[in-house]
Amino acid sequence: MLWADEAACTATARALAQRPALREAFIELHGTLGAGKTTFVRHLLQALGVQGRIKSPTYAVMESYELPGLNVSHFDFYRFKDPQEFEDAGFRDVFASGGLKLAEWPEQAAGLLPMPDLRMELIPLDGDERRVTFDAYTTRGLALLPDAEPMRASP
Repeated sequence: MLWADEAACTATARALAQRPALREAFIELHGTLGAGKTTFVRHLLQALGVQGRIKSPTYAVMESYELPGLNVSHFDFYRFKDPQEFEDAGFRDVFASGGLKLAEWPEQAAGLLPMPDLRMELIPLDGDERRVTFDAYTTRGLALLPDAEPMRASP
């Protein structure tokens, strides 16, 4: 999929937020610094109804959001170094509980995370353009796959 600009990112997030399978999904977000992982999560959380400031959990590792009938856990493992921290912070329990889990930099916690339902990779191109690939690993992930046509902002 090609995102021509942030409006296309927003459209993808809104479409994903409408899929019932999202409520119990685990989505990994891959990409370099500045690829748009946190921007996508912000748009997705807003589409789900999160009000107010949505911050990156870079230092806290996890931010939680409680919505009516939905718990969301947003992880950023960029600075994650110690596997014991995963246990000490209770992340295993978070992943075992219900709700949506979104993980940026999941490779930093390799071997500790369950298999994702969906893997997204964001690749910066020229300007604001992003190429986004989606890989589904579960039936739930298949239900989350976007339509095959590229999403572009309207002129």
